[in-house]
Order: sequence, then C-alpha cells, then structure tokens
Amino acid sequence: MELFKHFKDFKMDVLKEIGNIGAGNAATALSQLLNKPIDMAVPKVQLLSFEEITDKVGGAEELVYAIFLRVEGEAPGNLFFILTPDAARSLLSRVAGLEMSDNEELTEMELSALSEIGNILAGSYLTSLADFTSLSMYPTVPALAMDMAGAILSYGLLQFGQMGDNALLIDTTFLEGKNEIEGQFFLIPDPESFPKIFKSLGVPFEDD
Repeated sequence: MELFKHFKDFKMDVLKEIGNIGAGNAATALSQLLNKPIDMAVPKVQLLSFEEITDKVGGAEELVYAIFLRVEGEAPGNLFFILTPDAARSLLSRVAGLEMSDNEELTEMELSALSEIGNILAGSYLTSLADFTSLSMYPTVPALAMDMAGAILSYGLLQFGQMGDNALLIDTTFLEGKNEIEGQFFLIPDPESFPKIFKSLGVPFEDD
C-alpha cells in the first residue's frame, strides 16, 4: 500500500512539473507574440475521470469558448482549452491588448486571436510532456467553438473517436495586475496512451 502511494504521489509530481514547465514555455511564447510581459500563475494540476470534466467547467449546460484539437504521435489523444465568455473577453483585452467590440459574440479577428493563444498553450504543454517522456506528440490544426460545455465535449468524442477514461487538467491562470483570468486545459489521452506516458517515466499506471 505504501509503495502504491509512493508511485501515486510521484505520478502527480511529474504531472505538476509538466504543467509548470508548460506554463513557463507558454508565457514566454505569448510574450514574444504580443511583445509584452505575460505572467502566468503556477498551475493547479489534477488527474480526473472523464465524467468530472464538465463539472469542472460549471456543468454540461455552461456556455464556453473551447479550442480543441487532436494530439497525434506515439501517445495520441484529444485536447481542449476552455474559457467562459467573460474570461475569453478579459484574456483578449487585458492580456492580448485588443480593443474589444461591443458585440456579445467575438468578431472574426477576436476569435482568430483566441485560437492562436490556445494553440500556443497547447504547443507549450505538449512540448513539455514530450520532452519529459521522450514520446513524439504534436497537435493538429485547432478548431474553435462557442457552445455548451457538454455539447463541445460530445462533439470532440464524435470527431476524434473513443476517448480515454482519464483527463489531465491544468488550471491555467493569466495574471494582469491584480486581475486573474482563468482557463482550463484538458488533455484526454486515448485509452492506451496514459500507460505509455507513465511507462516511459518508469512509473506503473493504475487508475486512481
């Protein structure tokens, strides 16, 4: 029992370190893109069951913006970056410095900027995960949608096929002065991918 707890703790330590490095890489990449300093808080990292994902974003009927894409390579899976509409507008105005339109929905330019930010985050987290595991993982071109969280996750399931039972959640928080802008990054590996990821690190994988 003590040995299992040791492996479980070590597994979470590895995931937290991946989140920390990914956040640092993302902050650097966004700073270069926007030509201004970007700060990100140390992310909170959790391993969730698939059923817990919609609860984490406020429920299946919560309206959200989501950037989603397929992860290909040796440990394939599905990836979502999810923001509430208020968080999306704050991210674009306060972090990206865009003058937001008065429209309730984002303009084409605003959607493009949001997609690019999500793409940078995805690339940063996947790069840190690939570096840790020495597994090849790379993202496809991202898609962006605004809908209820349950509908978006269901679309991802239909679009990309069977998802695994576990999700890696990285709570991503951008800091702008005293303001915090929160988004959630979900990596849902295919059923066979999580064991590959942890095996590459010498850590036995068992469902928590």
